[in-house]
This record gives sequence, C-alpha cells and structure tokens, in this order.
Amino acid sequence: MLNFLRPAFARLFNPVVQALARTPVTPNMITVAGTVGVCAAALSMLPIGELFPGALTVTVFVFTDMLDGQLARIKGNSGIFGAFLDSTMDRIGDAAVFGGITIWFMRTDHLLACVSLFCLAAGLCVSYVKARAEGLGLNANVGLIERPERLTIGLASIGLSGLGVPYILPIGMWALAVGSAFTLWQRMRAVYLDATAKAALVAKETVAQETAVQETAAAETAAQKAASGTEEV
Repeated sequence: MLNFLRPAFARLFNPVVQALARTPVTPNMITVAGTVGVCAAALSMLPIGELFPGALTVTVFVFTDMLDGQLARIKGNSGIFGAFLDSTMDRIGDAAVFGGITIWFMRTDHLLACVSLFCLAAGLCVSYVKARAEGLGLNANVGLIERPERLTIGLASIGLSGLGVPYILPIGMWALAVGSAFTLWQRMRAVYLDATAKAALVAKETVAQETAVQETAAAETAAQKAASGTEEV
C-alpha cells in the first residue's frame, strides 16, 4: 500500500522539494525531522489510545520522509552517510510506532502487548540480518514482509481499529508477528545457503590449487630425475 501511494505523494510533494532545493536545508535534516515527527506522533498518541489520529499522523510523516530522497537527487549531497542515516532513522521510527502501541496494549491487553513487542523485535532483527549479511558479502535480499509491508499492516490495523473496526487490530498484530517471524527465517536460510555455497566454492578452489601445486611439484621432481639420469649417462 505504501509503495503504491509513493508516486502520488512524490508528485504532491514535488513543489515543496523544489522550494527546499533553493534553501540551505539538506536531505539529512529532512530525514531527522521526519523521524522526530514519527516518534512524537507515535509516542504521544498511541499510548493513550488515540489510535486513528496517531496512525494518520505517523503515516503523513512516513510519506514526508520521501522528501529527503527527492531532495538528495536534486542537490546531490546525501552520499553514503545519508543512506546510513536514513536506515538508522527508519529503525528508530519503527521502534517508536510499535513501542507506542505496545504501551497501549499493556493497559488494555497483555497478550497483544507481547505480540506487538515481538513485532518490534522481529522487525529490527529482519533489518539487522540483511545489513549484517551484506556486510559479510552474503545475500539476504528475500522476505515476505519488509519495512513497507510492516508499516502498512501495522498502521492500517491501528488506524482502522481507531475508527471502530472490530477485531482488526489483533488480526493485524498476529499476522504481522507471523509474517515477521517467517521473513526472519527466510533471510537466515538465504544467508545459510549462500554462506554454504561460497564455503564449498572456496574449498573446491583450494583443492584445485593444492592439486595444481602437487602436480607442478611432481613434474619438477620428474624433470630433475630425468636430468640426473641424463647426466649419469
């Protein structure tokens, strides 16, 4: 859902981005400001049961977070640190959303509090596994539920529950928990398979190198014996 709406929001925010491009505002400033907005909305509204206003405000800040990418493309001054900052701020924002709803559940439903806390932890682990795998040169680019899907399911179920739709919040939280656990398994399995394949390739190359060295040594020994026999004659 979030990805589907991105082009519309990109067109909507384009005049704002063009205006920002003429100011000293940097993409990193937009990234931090968007995360501050997400955290403020999630932690001030969700814990007190203002579910629809909270989800709506968080959603607005999530989409305004696209401004940093658009501004970076225009100014061209984001770079590697900008990508690092954006990923870090995403984790902070996600923690605020699921932390806020967990606080609400602690007051209303302890079981769902545990489920939402699991969603928070699993979401962070899903992102960490991919980042760590890429740092090791391994592939973990798989997953049923990634960040856009997590936010879509979480914010939609929270917002609709705030509008009075029955059972939607527990269904959303349980679905998100199961999906996040499955995604974590998918990525860990992908990393295991990739690591195993690369280890086997390295072992095969090592054996081939050792065989080549042995063959070379054997050839040199044979040549030396042949030369020695010729000298004796």
